[in-house]
Amino acid sequence: MAAMPSTAATDETLAALAAQVAALSTRCEAVLSENAQLRAQVAWFQRQLFGRKSERRIVQPDAAQGTLGEAFDAVPDAPVPGRKTRIAAHERSTTPSRPGVDESTLFFDEGKVPVEVIEIANPESAGLDPEDYEVIGERVSHRLAQRPGSYVVLKYVRPVIKRRDTQALSCPAAPVGVIEGSRADVSFIAGLLIDKLVYHLPLYRQHQRLAQCGIRVSRQWLTQIAQAAIALIEPVHDAQWQSILSSRVKRMDETPIKAGRDGPGKMKSAYFWPVMGELEEICFHYQPSRRQEHVEQLLGQTAAAGSVLHTDGYKAYAWYAKKTGLAHAQCWAHSRRAFVKAEEIEPVRVAEALEHIGALYRVEEDIRQKGLTGSAKRAWRQQHAKPVAQQFFVWVDRQFEAQGLLPSSPLTKALAYVRERREGLLLYLDDPDVEIDTNSLERALRAIPMGKKNWMFCWTELGARQIGIAQSLLVTCKLHDVDPYDYLVDVLQRVGQHPASRVHELTPRMWKSLFAGNPLRSPLHQDV
Repeated sequence: MAAMPSTAATDETLAALAAQVAALSTRCEAVLSENAQLRAQVAWFQRQLFGRKSERRIVQPDAAQGTLGEAFDAVPDAPVPGRKTRIAAHERSTTPSRPGVDESTLFFDEGKVPVEVIEIANPESAGLDPEDYEVIGERVSHRLAQRPGSYVVLKYVRPVIKRRDTQALSCPAAPVGVIEGSRADVSFIAGLLIDKLVYHLPLYRQHQRLAQCGIRVSRQWLTQIAQAAIALIEPVHDAQWQSILSSRVKRMDETPIKAGRDGPGKMKSAYFWPVMGELEEICFHYQPSRRQEHVEQLLGQTAAAGSVLHTDGYKAYAWYAKKTGLAHAQCWAHSRRAFVKAEEIEPVRVAEALEHIGALYRVEEDIRQKGLTGSAKRAWRQQHAKPVAQQFFVWVDRQFEAQGLLPSSPLTKALAYVRERREGLLLYLDDPDVEIDTNSLERALRAIPMGKKNWMFCWTELGARQIGIAQSLLVTCKLHDVDPYDYLVDVLQRVGQHPASRVHELTPRMWKSLFAGNPLRSPLHQDV
């Protein structure tokens, strides 16, 4: 008869098995965590290649509509021939019987675009005397053409006269330019800045274009012209910044840039800090880093009562809000993005989260369509959006109570992100001046990342600061539907003679109502 194992041996075996189970459990959690991270990375790469850059909820395509990537045999069946559909009675406009382009509506502004007329002879009139036929009308068609460049040289001819009685010589003075002693007309200066900052054409490319048009100037001269022009409009930028600082609700963000040399072949990493006020004005401030003290340097050490700072959730803004006591509103669009990152890992739960957030955005769309403002806007949010937001956070808490979510899971991180910012995310429900997200600011600051893809960096920190000054005014022009060319041509001439105490009248928002109806023109357009 075999001897029974001792109690000690059994305990040792059980302890060894327990240790193996614990080790396997730890290893399993590590593998699951690594798998979740890898799946999230693959999903991120797929979004970069094929993802849609939209904050809206993407609905599934119609089953009758084929999509790219489907097999050809997946195209839906053709409709049954002979099927008729009833429609309501209506009037249908007649279509031109003559094929071609409809010339009844011009596709260009005749006041701005030069037109050269090319007359085409009628071959039927060849060999006939004018008395043999009658011109009873004409047909006109337009074609868009392009020259290598559209630069113009203004040649000022100033006669020198000699009086017969006094023998005195006299000659009128040359017109004074906006930059003293410069050969650049105000129209060229405005075009130089707009090409670089609005259409992101670096100065060296503009220099190449000038050379191809037969104009010989140096690249250094172009840089000097740009710097001198931005120095003229800097007081206007400062006035706009004071207007933004007086806003009760401010939106703020930061975007990276390369500025200044950091050794051979290297550029320093720096940041623009855009700030937008309630009156749709924006200023880009250059700072050498992303440190939290820059927020305090820009906005001040104190905040007025009732002030609100609306941001994307970067910890520097939370630090400033806590220090000054102002309200800190958070962005629902950034919260949504956190869930989108987990969509490939937890599609069902993420779909629930996105549906909750989508309902909040549908409420905002209703507010825009109804044109609600002030107390009416707040009441509509309280009635329709607040219950949805509360249900969303109840759902968030329920997800944390459930089992099966790894700490490293993207969904866990998204849930923690919104729960940590709950107070800031709900703040917009009680304040009609606070938007649901900071998308308007992000759209406005696109000028910086779009520009740096073309001019890549600024050689000096001073150059980066000047870029911020000019972009502040040009982007604000876009926000207020102001033509940046007309604005710069006018303001560059007006700023030198405008009273310094009223320089705020030259900001794009004020200029639109005061001077846009009759702006100052360049001599090039004095007859327009």
